[in-house]
Formats: sequence, structure tokens, C-alpha cells
Amino acid sequence: MANFSLEALDERIKKLEELHEIQESNDNSINQFFLIVMGVLVMFMQSGFAFLEAGSVRQKNVVNILIKNILDCLKGAIIWWACGFAFAYGDLDIPSAANKFIGHKYFFTQGWEDFENFHANWFFQYVFAATAATIVSGAVAERTQFGSYVIYSTFITGFVYPVVAHWAWSGTGWLTSSPIPSFRRKVFDCESLSYKFDDDDVIAFADFAGSAVVHCTGGIAALMGAFFLGPRVGKYERVGGKRVSKQLAGHSVPLAALGGFILFVGFMAFNGGSALAIVSSGEIVDNGQAVASAIMNTLVGGASGAVFCLGLSILVPVIKGEDHYWSLLTTINGGLGGMASLCAGCNDMTTGAAFGIGGIAGMTVYWVGNALDRIGIDDPIDAFAVHFGGGVCGILLAPLFANFGIARQPSCGVQKDAFGEVWAACNVAEPVDMELFECDYYAYKQFAWNLIGLIVITLWSGSLVGGVFAVLKATKLLRVEEEIEIRGLDIKKHGEPGYPLAAQGHGWEERSSSEEKTKTYQKNTVIPEPTHVQLEPARFGPDN
Repeated sequence: MANFSLEALDERIKKLEELHEIQESNDNSINQFFLIVMGVLVMFMQSGFAFLEAGSVRQKNVVNILIKNILDCLKGAIIWWACGFAFAYGDLDIPSAANKFIGHKYFFTQGWEDFENFHANWFFQYVFAATAATIVSGAVAERTQFGSYVIYSTFITGFVYPVVAHWAWSGTGWLTSSPIPSFRRKVFDCESLSYKFDDDDVIAFADFAGSAVVHCTGGIAALMGAFFLGPRVGKYERVGGKRVSKQLAGHSVPLAALGGFILFVGFMAFNGGSALAIVSSGEIVDNGQAVASAIMNTLVGGASGAVFCLGLSILVPVIKGEDHYWSLLTTINGGLGGMASLCAGCNDMTTGAAFGIGGIAGMTVYWVGNALDRIGIDDPIDAFAVHFGGGVCGILLAPLFANFGIARQPSCGVQKDAFGEVWAACNVAEPVDMELFECDYYAYKQFAWNLIGLIVITLWSGSLVGGVFAVLKATKLLRVEEEIEIRGLDIKKHGEPGYPLAAQGHGWEERSSSEEKTKTYQKNTVIPEPTHVQLEPARFGPDN
């Protein structure tokens, strides 16, 4: 009987182990599916960029802007496969050989078996890299040589962005955790009766979905491109010794609006998918709540950004006594800037904080866009204002208003009141010595670390991409000839007009056999003369 019981127990243990393995396998598959679905929606944002940019440029340059968006996806995939992923995440499985600056494994996906859920993670991270490169295309639209586009976009996707991603998101990069001992939380040591810095609680760069990693990287690169290219022909003219900005309107507002809607939807996956998992094995973590919170906060922040950006665009002209307009494109840009700002901490803040951060970002988009225009930098779709302006707001305001931020940190008075409980936990016989109390400014350290990361990312991306644009300009490879720019890039550079005139005819210029039959029928048919009736003029008055 005892042997039977032990054998039955062993059998049950084996079944439990098998069930546990099946559950882990199913959880793993669900998480991979989650990443793929979210990645597909983020990839769909490329069509949003394409429509937004195509609608915001003139008809003669539509093909030129669309092929760049297409290639950001296709060419970007090859680059990410060859070296991008390797530079970003190429040392996650070898901590002993980790490099704080750059990854060094998985080139052309070699050795991918060592990386858990490699293909799903590769795809999800690829669509973020493609987004960072695409941000630039709108800022340099309608005047850039196609060859120079290939060069700068390859450089961003293959080196500039992957290095930034490695710093902040790999877990082994230098921004992942601060090496400065004082940039850690203070804990009271009962043995020495003094404070020390907790080795396990280090400050990490807080950028959940890429306010700085994606949007600031792409935004500063966009500014460099617009600066070195110079404004489009006809954008500015001298009137009475002053530079006056002229509106070079895009050819299709509905196309731009469609692109905006697609980007709004894509941002839900961009931020929600950054949780990287929907189920958790081995620990109780409500990943579903984190994803839902990120999506809701993103929507609230984007809505706030749109409303505040539009409101400011009305209020400022009214104050100045100028004409004001309810601009659709301004509303779209404000919404996108608000959503970009929520990338930094949308998973860990209240909706009130999301509303405030998004609103500040929307106003920032308006001010930055107008400031660039005043100093003569031509950014056709306000890429710098939307992405860098929104990204800066997110990466600096999240440490202020998120749940881990300064606004939520206990004040020194509250910490001091709680010191007695800390002392009691040490089981020290002596009475509480309040002179030993030290206030911890942990949230302020988080803000400082985010500020350091923002500065370094801006300098890194701006200087490298700016250098590429400077070299292209010096070698006269950056900008198309003035005649081509005036007449349009589509025909000369691509041989494919966006709206061919030949495709817009009705085909009835020449008589066909059916037309001859119709005329014969009409000749043999008696059509009565129309009867003309004199109508009294309409009367408008109280009775009508």
C-alpha cells in the first residue's frame, strides 16, 4: 500500500510538472503572439506617416515621399536583420561580456537560438527602428536627393538608433542603470545605525515606449536635415526688408487626416505593446492592467495635446488681433505630440497626469513649430516640433508627475515621521535618535538621470546625423537642382506621377461604334421642344 501511494504520488508530481511545462509553453506562445500583433499595428503606422506626409506635400512630389516611406519599412528590415538588432540587443544572453555602449551579437540573426522568443522580439523592435527613421522624411520633403535619403536613413536605422536603444532598453547599456552610487535609494542599516545606498535599487532611465529613444532621436535628426537642406523654393520671401513665410499647402488634407487617424491607432499598440508581454509566468503581475493603462493614458494625453494645441493656435492670433482658423492639421500634430509625450511613462501614471503632460506637449508643438518658422527653418510637417518637442515633454515630465515622480514622492516631513517605524524595525533598545534621519530625494535623482539621458541622446543623434547631412551638402549630394524642385521630383526622379493626367480622361474624345449607334438613334427619334414656363420671382419676407 505504501509503495502504491508513493508511485501514485510520483505519477501525480510528473503530471503536475508536465502541466506546468505546458502552461509555460502556452504563456510563451501568447506573449509572442501579443508582440507580433502589436508589432503589426506599429508597422501599420508607416502607412499613417505615408498618408500624412503625402497629403502635406504638393502633388508633384507625392511619389517621392511615398517611396521613402515604403523603403523605410523594406530597406529598414534588411538593415535591422544585418546589424541593427545586433548593435541594440546583441549581448543580452552574455552578461559577462556585455558592453555598455553597443551590442555585438546576432548579426544576420546568427546564434539566435540563444535568445528567448527571438523572432517575435526582433520584429517588435524592428518596427520601432523603422519609425525613428521615418520621422526624418517629412522634415526634408520636396527637395532631397533620393541617394542622400538612402544614406542618411540607412545610417539612422543601422547605427544611430540601435546604439541609443542599447543604452536605454537592452538592460546592459549604460543608461539602463546609473553607475553613480549616490543615484540609488537610501536605506537605513540597522547594524551601523546609518544610511547606505541600496545596491539593488538603482536609478534606471525611465522611457517606457520611447519618448527619447525613438521620438527625440528621430526628431533631432529631422531638425538636422531641415537645417542643412535649407527651405524649399518659394517658402520665404523678402517684403520690406523682412523675411515673410508663405504657406506651401499640401495637396490633400483628407489624405493627411487619414494618416493622422492611422497614427493615432498605431500609438495604442506602440505604447501598449511596450509592456512586451501580456501574461506572466512564475510571478503575479497584472500585465493586462499595465497594457490597458498605457493605452488609456496614451489616448487621454493625445486628446489633451490636440485640444491645447488647437486652442493655443486660436488664442494667440486673437490676442494679437490677427485672423484665426480652426486648423485640422494643427489639431492632428497636437494629438501626435501629446501621444509622443506619453511614451515615457504611460504605464505608470494617473489619467490626470497623462492629461496634463499631453496638454503641455500640445502647446509645445505649437510654440516650437512657430519658432522654427520664424528663424527660417522649413519643416513641412512639423516633424521636429511633434516628435522632439513631444518627446522632451514626456521624458522630463514623467519623472515629475508619474507614480514614481517628484509629485508623488513623500516629502521630507513625511519621511521623518516614518523614521520611527524604521527605527523600531531594527529592534534597537535605545530611543529613537532623530539626528540620524536623512531625507531621500530619490525622485529628483530620477529626473536628473532622465535629463542626462536626454542630453546625451540629443547630442549623439544630432551630431552624427548632422555630420552626415553636412558631408552630403558639402559634396553637393544633398539637394536636388532648383529646376527639378520647382517642376517636381516625381517625373524626373521616379518616372511615375502620383496622379497621371492620362489616367484622368473620360475616354470619349473620339467617336466609338457605340457612339455612332447612339447618334443614329437620336437622329431617327423625334424629341419634343421644351416648354418654357415663366416663373414669378421668389419673394422673401416674414411670410416665407
